[in-house]
Amino acid sequence: MSKGDGRVKKEEYFVKLKGLLEEYRSIFIVNVDNVGSNQMHQIRVALRSQAVVLMGKNTMVRRALKGLTSDYPQYERLMPHVKGNVGFVFTNDDLKEIRDVILSNRVRAPAKAGAIAPIDVYVPAGNTGMEPGKTSFFQALGVPTKIARGTIEIINDVHLVHAGNKVGASEATLLNMLNISPFTYGLTVTQVYDAGTAFPPNILDIEESTLIGHLLSGIKNVAAISLQIGFPTIASVPHSLINGYKNVLAVSVATEYTFPGSEKIKAYLADPSAFAIEVAPVAGEAATADAAPAAVAADDDDEEEEDMGFGLFD
Repeated sequence: MSKGDGRVKKEEYFVKLKGLLEEYRSIFIVNVDNVGSNQMHQIRVALRSQAVVLMGKNTMVRRALKGLTSDYPQYERLMPHVKGNVGFVFTNDDLKEIRDVILSNRVRAPAKAGAIAPIDVYVPAGNTGMEPGKTSFFQALGVPTKIARGTIEIINDVHLVHAGNKVGASEATLLNMLNISPFTYGLTVTQVYDAGTAFPPNILDIEESTLIGHLLSGIKNVAAISLQIGFPTIASVPHSLINGYKNVLAVSVATEYTFPGSEKIKAYLADPSAFAIEVAPVAGEAATADAAPAAVAADDDDEEEEDMGFGLFD
């Protein structure tokens, strides 16, 4: 490939990246370690019509972003995360749904010597079906065994590889001998960019109710501090107005001054029985209403008794 062809491809990549940045408001920065081309194709198919996957060399991505930051300064927030073997997933759909699609496409793979274990790996107890001549290999790795029916049997579950540690050559060989493929590989989300803000992917797991709870707690704290120091804020003004109104009512009750809002309160305080009088008729009316059907029923019974046993022309 000539230098001219390389320059044309870079220009085409810059144009494509700029177009995607303008079209989509959200971006997943994903790590693509151990993801093969066939698996990447499957991921693209799964995300079709919902998201667009774009790969590229980090140097080329940084150069393209730097060229856009003069007009779009918010893209500067992407720069610190363009490192390692990463790619971009552009979308305008629900972030949690797209994140789940990205993470769901995983392929099981055998352990390779020198690879960093993403999870703890255990060798389960049970018969291996291997001949006794390989007992020394298990012993070298500290795997307790016994000979049962002419084959090697592992006595207990063994924690062979710890998460975060490198897989040794012997451990990888043993796992392959036992046909154990302990790891799964796929895209992992390292950062999320949405509407000018970059944040870690675990933020997507926070429920809306939790966010509302934190917001209300913050509003309460702002209101409390504002009331304490006498500095009015939007959060504290309603409380200040209510407290002020309470003070005005208290002054009105303690003095001869009266206004429409305090008239009824002062009337109740002056004659508490007035409140009982208002309630009593309501209770009396209810009792009368309950008694009325009974009286009607009694009248009906009386009429039936009077007519009972007599003909119309007797």
